Amino acid sequence: MDLMFISGGLLTVIFLIVVIFIVLSFILSFVPVGLWISAIAAGVKVGIFTLVGMRLRRVKPKRVIEPMIKAHKAGLNLSTNQLEAHFLAGGNVDRVVDALIAAQRANINLTFERCAAIDLAGRDVLEAVQMSVNPKVIETPFISGVAMDGIEVKAKARITVRANIDRLVGGAGEETIVARVGEGIVSTIGSSEKHSGVLENPDSISQTVLSKGLDSGTAFEILSIDIADVDIGKNIGADLQTEQAVADKNIAQAKAEERRAMAVAQEQEMKARVQEMRAKVVEAESKVPLAFSKALEDGNIGVSEYYDLKNIEADTSMRDSINKMTNPTRYNEEE
Repeated sequence: MDLMFISGGLLTVIFLIVVIFIVLSFILSFVPVGLWISAIAAGVKVGIFTLVGMRLRRVKPKRVIEPMIKAHKAGLNLSTNQLEAHFLAGGNVDRVVDALIAAQRANINLTFERCAAIDLAGRDVLEAVQMSVNPKVIETPFISGVAMDGIEVKAKARITVRANIDRLVGGAGEETIVARVGEGIVSTIGSSEKHSGVLENPDSISQTVLSKGLDSGTAFEILSIDIADVDIGKNIGADLQTEQAVADKNIAQAKAEERRAMAVAQEQEMKARVQEMRAKVVEAESKVPLAFSKALEDGNIGVSEYYDLKNIEADTSMRDSINKMTNPTRYNEEE
């Protein structure tokens, strides 16, 4: 009996130990005790039930408490509610805190609300703060313009910009800056009378473009525009004149072909009319023997007169034959 009692008590103790271990494991996995201890050690006042509430609200406590510790060590006055709300809105809490610390070190007046709005707008707020301190250089591709003398000039520019924190939300990006500078380069080259003037004074391009206030409505402030390279392209004016000459030649050839076709058609029409006239002559000549026969019957013409007419016709035919033999080319032209 004693052994059975001892064995039953031991099993009960082991069972209780297992149950306690499972309960503690569940509590420790649900309640981030280690994170709570780290926060307390760093001087951040956060309650254990606050961490449990984050779990219940499907917020990862690590994503909020670690940036909170970082902000507290940097001397920023932020609350867990602010960071948790930004996390629930889909923002990057760690990047926002890093941007606030960088802005504080650079003496840039940047509030948490403004920083969170920039982050939620889809811009890298930390990069924007870094760009405010260390300006960024944007290099454009070769941009072509044509001077008044018809020579193409290609220019490449380097644009030094600084982020404007106040215009990051709703301001245009780098693509707009590059497009505006490219437009200014094209218009400046196009207004030059000679391409040699652009080559001699490339700084005239940057001065003209910079004076137009191209950073208006953008998220950047243009500090300088420097022309990095200038190159000569094609002779656009000569190419256009050549193309125009080829087009004029084609038009003239088309008109000449049209006139030739009309002349050929008119020639064929005249030949048809000649054949028609010859047919009428043959028809008229076929009536001559009948007319002679009628005249002989009526006594209007004598036999001697008839033979005289035949002799004239024979003489004319002989002369035509001789003419054909002596001047065949002329005869063929007349035909």
